[in-house]
Amino acid sequence: MYKGFNLSFDKNFFQFMKQGEELSTQYRTVIMQKMDAFLTDDGKLDGSRLQEHWFPQVHADVFISHSHNDLNVATALAGWLFDSFGLKPFMDSCVWGCADDLLKRIDKKYCRNPDGETYSYSKRNGSTSHIHMMLSTALGMMIDSTECLLFLNTPNSISSEDAVLKTQSPWLFMEIAMSRIIRRKSPDKHRHIMTIDESLELKKIEAKFTFEYKVNLASLTNINWSTLMTWKSSHVKGKEHPLDTLYRISKSLE
Repeated sequence: MYKGFNLSFDKNFFQFMKQGEELSTQYRTVIMQKMDAFLTDDGKLDGSRLQEHWFPQVHADVFISHSHNDLNVATALAGWLFDSFGLKPFMDSCVWGCADDLLKRIDKKYCRNPDGETYSYSKRNGSTSHIHMMLSTALGMMIDSTECLLFLNTPNSISSEDAVLKTQSPWLFMEIAMSRIIRRKSPDKHRHIMTIDESLELKKIEAKFTFEYKVNLASLTNINWSTLMTWKSSHVKGKEHPLDTLYRISKSLE
């Protein structure tokens, strides 16, 4: 990663939803194919190899960190980035969904009780901890490998109480924290390997609870809708890399 941005805006790019959905489908297909290769019939899952090869063919320029409730916004934004600049964005929801799919398959196959109708609490705890640890590591690896991070800051992702920013998503908390400590690599280092071409009620039986995490956005440069529009109007194709245009115009905002 080279630079991260805190993107606050209330607009949407719904006309680019199709492009974003196509990109998301491509990434999920690659990831699920790799998962299939490591889910064997003997009851063993090689966690080290799965983690190592989870994203071997996923190359992206921009990592989009977003709330699950902003999936449509993030998808459309991804389509806009690709359509406007040829950038390859990666949405963290691609990872969430794939990890959830893998966990369901593991639990269905290995964590059922003898009655076949219920699940073992201890086995489910074990499978969840393993998959979520791999998910956390995989997200960190993706942030490290992409050149730029865009945190989609909306009321769904961040709330403000007494001037303290909080999120209820452990994954957003992890991603923002990771963006502060991840190694910084120059754009040239990234572009050597990546190019732009290439409810109190839930059936009245489940209690609802939430966790909150304080987040520090100090390492991210604040940008908004106006910045995105300036970025698009300022970029001259073939003259400079589109991300260099964003870095240039965002300097005045720091």
